[in-house]
Amino acid sequence: MYTLFLLTVSFLITLILMPIFIWGSRKFGFVDYPNFRKVHAKPIPYLGGVAILISMVIGIMIARPIEAEYKSIIIGGTIIVIVGIIDDKYDLKPLLKLIGQLLASSVPIYYGIVIDNITPFGVSIDFGMMTIPITLIWMIAIINAINIIDGLDGLATGVSVIALSSIGLITIFQGNLFVMMICVILIGSCLGFLVYNFHPAKIFLGDNGAMLLGFVLAVVSLMGFKNITLISLFFPIIILAVPFIDMAFSALRRYRSKVSLFKADKSHIHHRLRNLGYSHMESVILIYFIALLYAGGSIILYLSTIPGSVIIVLLLICTTEIVVEAIDLAESDRKPVLNFVRRFVHKIFS
Repeated sequence: MYTLFLLTVSFLITLILMPIFIWGSRKFGFVDYPNFRKVHAKPIPYLGGVAILISMVIGIMIARPIEAEYKSIIIGGTIIVIVGIIDDKYDLKPLLKLIGQLLASSVPIYYGIVIDNITPFGVSIDFGMMTIPITLIWMIAIINAINIIDGLDGLATGVSVIALSSIGLITIFQGNLFVMMICVILIGSCLGFLVYNFHPAKIFLGDNGAMLLGFVLAVVSLMGFKNITLISLFFPIIILAVPFIDMAFSALRRYRSKVSLFKADKSHIHHRLRNLGYSHMESVILIYFIALLYAGGSIILYLSTIPGSVIIVLLLICTTEIVVEAIDLAESDRKPVLNFVRRFVHKIFS
């Protein structure tokens, strides 16, 4: 019941804050103007991340957690939102933006939230001096993965809600009530924001909001899966598969084209779906379903035996390959899985 109370409170706070931030963003010039990469046709406010941060902080204060780690979420979240606002307003150079992300990511590390070891097949491997670099890479990867996927109304917010729900459910099985509480509060904040962010959006996350969601997802995934075994290593990766896949293939495309990894393009998952003829809303809902597939797979994986886990991972890998080939995310003529399916179907029905 208390969980539902926190969800409702954070939802209502964001819902109340949204009209204020829409008005304030327009008055003080915090609006996103249309350009060749963007799908909106008029200036849209982009301070959604600030409202989500305020709602989340109030929710955490109401919950009054005894764990000190909540401070890292508030402090680091505030830093990442400030960096995002500056980037939204002045379009920071990639290096400066990365420095800001590293600064925010260093806060959870200061509070001891790190990836310090892994236990494959019962053998513990201590990362030692590599603990901090590995943790920073994980944090930065998730922050930028969520930021990259934020290209359609409600997309990054909805995918984050799905990921947070999966992490929250798994941490309930683990008895990790603190992480579950953080997930529930942020889910409520995101749902309140989604009322105004779903197509047609009245306000955007902006880099400030997308990076905030990525930051909190990175932190809760570290806290929720701290005792990492070979199997549990896959949980956060599968839960966040959609943004990870998009980010990975973006990097691959840019490497093949010999352009900067930071150069923006219109070849992300949502762009590909739009090019295939899906509407704005259809593209978002389709990606929601793909995200739900991976989220459901991660939960089943958690509850499965090792043989079952291997089968689920293989099925998810095949699913990923089919999705990548179907929407030509890799921009490659090689489509081995789809070609195999076509030949198989042709032999059966010819």
